Amino acid sequence: MPENKKQAARIQTSILNPLEKKILVWLAQRMPKWVNSDMLTFVGFLGALTMAVGYALANNNLNWLWLSCFGLLLNWFGDSLDGSLARVRNTQRKTYGFFIDHNVDVINETIMFIGVGLSPMVNMSFAMFALVAYFMISVYVYIDCHLKGEMRLTYGGLGPTEFRLIVFIVNLLFLYIPWLSTWKIPMTIFGKPLMVGFLDFVAFGAAMVIFVMYIVAFVKDIKYFSEIDPPKKF
Repeated sequence: MPENKKQAARIQTSILNPLEKKILVWLAQRMPKWVNSDMLTFVGFLGALTMAVGYALANNNLNWLWLSCFGLLLNWFGDSLDGSLARVRNTQRKTYGFFIDHNVDVINETIMFIGVGLSPMVNMSFAMFALVAYFMISVYVYIDCHLKGEMRLTYGGLGPTEFRLIVFIVNLLFLYIPWLSTWKIPMTIFGKPLMVGFLDFVAFGAAMVIFVMYIVAFVKDIKYFSEIDPPKKF
């Protein structure tokens, strides 16, 4: 993305977006001058790492899920505020920002999903299945960004912030509803025996919803791109 190329339009229509935007602008206007976007991006990375560590430690004591909740908040703060700070200060670096932001997103998401897989909440196999689904829709967004000049951040009224909030709530439910951590059934998947819990089914269902969203968007855009780039006659 050359520096003089027009920046892709951000399509953000999630449920919490109007409120979140006001909060982020308010926070950005009050950030100390020595704080910059790169620092906040790093804070977001630390949040993802903190979340994963909390999940891993929850195998010893479920109260470590509070650390994961804190990591989620820290990740939201850094990851959501870095771009807002640049826009409020009019210090955007379109090419550099795009490169850093989305590469760090990949790193953060990988760390988070691995953390979930290391936790007592979800088997690693289901966590990785969900990660594949998440990456598929992410790649689709980047393809659309390149071809359409738009960055769609919301699907089904849900964006990154809504997903963080859902995970936060699930952490608390797992912590305070005993049967969520004790109810498990034996299953054999591809010859591998597993004890599958309720949240494994939730992770699988969420991944399948993302796959369906991917297919629907793909089929819809096949028609769109075929019309703007019809077959050549010879």
